[in-house]
Amino acid sequence: MNFPVAWLQLRQEKTRLLVAISGVGFAVILMFLQLGFQAALYDSAVQFHQSLKADLVLISARSKSLSYMIPFSQRRLYQVAGLNSVASVNPVYVGFGDWKNPQSGTYRTIYVYGFDLIRTATQLREVNQPLSNIRLEQSILFDRASRAEYGPVAAEVAAGKAVTTELNGKTVNVVGLFALGPSFGADGNIITSTDNFLRLFPTRKRSEVTIGLIQLKPGSDVLATQAQLRDRLSKDVSVLTHSGFVEFEKNYWKTSTAIGFIFTLGVAMGFVVGAVIVYQILYADVSSHLAEYATLRALGYKNSYLVGVVLQESMMLSLLGYIPGLLLSVILYKVAQSATFLPLNMTWTRALFVLLLSFIMCSISGVISTKKLRQADPAEIF
Repeated sequence: MNFPVAWLQLRQEKTRLLVAISGVGFAVILMFLQLGFQAALYDSAVQFHQSLKADLVLISARSKSLSYMIPFSQRRLYQVAGLNSVASVNPVYVGFGDWKNPQSGTYRTIYVYGFDLIRTATQLREVNQPLSNIRLEQSILFDRASRAEYGPVAAEVAAGKAVTTELNGKTVNVVGLFALGPSFGADGNIITSTDNFLRLFPTRKRSEVTIGLIQLKPGSDVLATQAQLRDRLSKDVSVLTHSGFVEFEKNYWKTSTAIGFIFTLGVAMGFVVGAVIVYQILYADVSSHLAEYATLRALGYKNSYLVGVVLQESMMLSLLGYIPGLLLSVILYKVAQSATFLPLNMTWTRALFVLLLSFIMCSISGVISTKKLRQADPAEIF
């Protein structure tokens, strides 16, 4: 076994070992943060999409994302409702509202969603509770996971206090809460009835739907119905599965914005930083032990054995740096989640992926640093 030799060399210089572990840990944390924020931002962008209750989703063919939705004619939903496999259709109206903080009086953009049949249109538990008063004029539901800039609305409603403010210059009453969370488009959300939505957005028409939710009868083939609707409907609308609607939003942020590139670059930078640090540590270690390596070669040990010792050192460094990096990343995730309300959680897939990157990073450094072993010639050293 070569591991004792590799370990003894690493721990001989304790300061160098601590520097190496810190360097690898820093690179691991950087990669975790970049990947974590990227996933959190993508997940936050589709929280509303995932909350919708539908087998198929109808949107305008010109729509790009939830922030850039183009309304389509409600007649398309009437055409869909005529299919035998369709159980129900529900129009959804989406818009950006100008919310007035009831405490400070400042204004901030917020998402506003209007539903005809709230009970069947969303899977949000709190929204699905009996809330007949949401149909009353000026009544809305407020997202308790919205950022603090909207005011202490959730706390006051939870305490049983009446909250009245302005939305798009019109008086609104907060009659309940739900939990969704901020996203790319806005830092808060509001749900109300279709009638209230149209009062808040007087330029919008009931006949101009933002999203159409299609629920099929039990046992219906989703993909077959999707294909049937694509043939039946005009090309001005797109028919997506529920999962396809989620991917539609994710793909926009991945391919049509710089977000994907920025976070990928951050991961690459963390990888490079870690590789450089490990290379410098291993290079210094090999240089300081050239005499020992030359002695081993004089005793008959092959070059492959010496290379194996260095590579095992790199693997040890990757693991020793990964463990504290992982633990600190979990803590940073919690802190960032509390501060931003983004769905920032550690996953096994991400943990294993970064572990693999750590191994690859240190292995590359180890392979490059073994070039120094060529100088471990007994005839030249002694």
